[in-house]
Amino acid sequence: MGSESGSGAVDPKAIPQRKLNTGASMPAIGLGTFGSDHVSPRQIAEAVKGAAAVGYRHFDCASVYGNEDAVGASLEQIVRGGVRREDLWITSKLWNDKHGEQDVIASCRKSIDDLRVDYLDLYLVHWPFPNFHPPGCDVSSRSADARPYIHDHYMKTWRKMEELVDLGLTRHIGTSNMTIPKLKLVLRDARIKPAVNEMELHPHFQQLELFQFVAENGMQAIGFSPIGSPGRPARDRTPEDTAPTEDPVIVKIAARHGIDPAVVCIQWAVKRGQTPIPFSVNARNYLANLQGAAGDLLSDEEMREIAGIDRNCRLIKGQVFLWKDVQSWEDLWDIDGTITPP
Repeated sequence: MGSESGSGAVDPKAIPQRKLNTGASMPAIGLGTFGSDHVSPRQIAEAVKGAAAVGYRHFDCASVYGNEDAVGASLEQIVRGGVRREDLWITSKLWNDKHGEQDVIASCRKSIDDLRVDYLDLYLVHWPFPNFHPPGCDVSSRSADARPYIHDHYMKTWRKMEELVDLGLTRHIGTSNMTIPKLKLVLRDARIKPAVNEMELHPHFQQLELFQFVAENGMQAIGFSPIGSPGRPARDRTPEDTAPTEDPVIVKIAARHGIDPAVVCIQWAVKRGQTPIPFSVNARNYLANLQGAAGDLLSDEEMREIAGIDRNCRLIKGQVFLWKDVQSWEDLWDIDGTITPP
């Protein structure tokens, strides 16, 4: 593994794998690379190299994070250092201002070039709304051209996503930040079905109905903010937010096993069947998360205890994607089971 790995490195073969609808295998934990607008591309690139040295093989990237060129330099070094490209799982995402049919392929190619790979393992539509917001904006930011989810428009984007698979630019395509009503329409109309849905998942936001729907329809659930995103931007913070790592049940279980509460959240996620993508540039933390994914400390009773602390607390509410001045963030998430009209 090299000198960075230390004695705590995890054999990548010890990490559980998720079987996708193509038969491909995806490591059941990845390193997120969103720096929450305050962690530099250089820091994240170093974390990618360090994470690979301790056993990570799955890296979750996106063009909007503004660091794919730096991450790509690290991925190139990782492969040169002896890790086979086919043993890596590299995800990127189509940003909201690139939903136009003429933009999808070009955006994917740019991510491939920036990441210094020949193909992606997974390419996601980052949000179902083509509503741009600038990096570092506050919660009041709104795109002048913002509009709601319009299924016919989304499917035009999806047809170009399918073309990416045909061209060999990505092995799989998927959705992110979707709801059941929207997914039902995509599944009905897609030629190539989504392989995954990336969604917020942590003990205080378990999304049981959506999680089950994703699994029942042949998709894997990738969970962002798996420990509650303590470093999320200010625009994603509201007074009612809670922290799963401070929940008494999580704290008690962590103390029982002598591990950090964050690691309990990671192990719960993996054992539940989702793929967490925690972000950290701290070597001790990202190693502990990986060790948690490879471990099997939680009992069935502890899993039931954690199932009982769901608070339906969405942390990434997405207010910047709203399309009217007088709207609530709930309009993005089809709370009543129907797609919010224009």
